[in-house]
Amino acid sequence: MMVDRSQKRTSKKPLLLFLPLVLIVSGLWFSTTSTATFVKGYLLYKTGNAEATVVSSEPATQPIELPEEPKEQESSGSGPNPEYPETPEIGELMGELIIPKLDAALPIIHGTDEDELEKGVGHFAESVLPGENDNSVLSGHRDTVFRELGKVGKGDLLIVKTYAGTFTYKVRQVRIVDEDDRTVIVPKPKAILTVSTCYPFDYVGYAPDRYILVADLISSK
Repeated sequence: MMVDRSQKRTSKKPLLLFLPLVLIVSGLWFSTTSTATFVKGYLLYKTGNAEATVVSSEPATQPIELPEEPKEQESSGSGPNPEYPETPEIGELMGELIIPKLDAALPIIHGTDEDELEKGVGHFAESVLPGENDNSVLSGHRDTVFRELGKVGKGDLLIVKTYAGTFTYKVRQVRIVDEDDRTVIVPKPKAILTVSTCYPFDYVGYAPDRYILVADLISSK
């Protein structure tokens, strides 16, 4: 009996040594994925604050400073407020999206690749700039900047601030479409803001659909 008990204790040692290793690896994975994403979303999505912040490689965050309007250049464009003499560069901070319903202000970055979406709300580069006639498209991650976008619906306001002015849109329609639905980015005959994020919001893994807000421009300043 003594030999049997000793053998059992010996067989348990590798398992006991392996368990802490599994816990450590799991902890590192979690801290670099879920926790990192949550922290990023918390920093980007600041409720109760009129200023948005941009997350960078630096430890601290800085308040948004909107780009200054270029001087001594002629305006071009056909929108209701064609004050964009130059198209922003990809990755450039171009403004902020204010969502009164959520009491949130979020940075808008020109471009919708992962590098831009990690910094804030991305502006689809092939769409018009906010305030111009046609369809201006914004996108963001559902687990960072747009984690509460599902609370925004028909009749709510979306405000975009850029150096060209302040543009207020009113949500006219809420759509849930397949990820491959290209009607989201089609041209429109008037100034429209289309805001898109992945859906369902609580889906684990890569979400198959998109939550779409379609808003009409109601005022420009």
